[in-house]
Amino acid sequence: MILKQLVAALACLQLVAGCATPYNEVPLATNFPTSKQPKLQTAAHWNVIAGDVAKQISADLKDTRPLFVDQSSVKTTFDRAFTNDLISALVANGHTVMKSPDGALSVDVNTQTVRFSPNRPQHKHVGVATALTTGVWALNGISLGTLTWEKTLGASAAVAAGADSYAWFQSEFATGETPQTEIIVTTSVSDASQYISRSTSIYYVADTDSQLYAHEPPYQAQTKVVGVTGK
Repeated sequence: MILKQLVAALACLQLVAGCATPYNEVPLATNFPTSKQPKLQTAAHWNVIAGDVAKQISADLKDTRPLFVDQSSVKTTFDRAFTNDLISALVANGHTVMKSPDGALSVDVNTQTVRFSPNRPQHKHVGVATALTTGVWALNGISLGTLTWEKTLGASAAVAAGADSYAWFQSEFATGETPQTEIIVTTSVSDASQYISRSTSIYYVADTDSQLYAHEPPYQAQTKVVGVTGK
């Protein structure tokens, strides 16, 4: 009896030890709820997000004044392509887009590239089999000594179906590790006194393509001082 009480007491102590204390010197680090973030990998993706931004502007904008997309702050390959795509998308959505800012609402695109630490974990699934185990499971229970042509063909079809199913359900997720590089894209529509529409989106960027999004430092002419001595 005493032994049972002792075991119960130890179990309670373990439960208490596993709980957070009611007071702590700093907040405890927790994860956000699982979310999804697109990964930009082609110029076609830039066109897609420009189309989405144009639709958002159309939904927000009640002002009938024409628009002017300010490209004076273009600094990267992405900035140049994205602002051009945005002009095309706005025109396609029925907006009048001017070549000069006179009398028009200003559409400004601001991009910021951030780089995080490497090897950030990316847990896509819990308890989902890999492609290898899918194939193994498809063949499980078949005796090699009794295989016929029909059974071999059926087993191969099962493996192919398993692989296809796995590829289908996995196709939503980008391959490889979590990218270090992300880009924040903010688009604003404003006049001289107020913002009329504003949206911010964040995307992963393939690390091997990060130079397309990097802001280059201002050009500085290389000068060299040459001393001249006279006779």
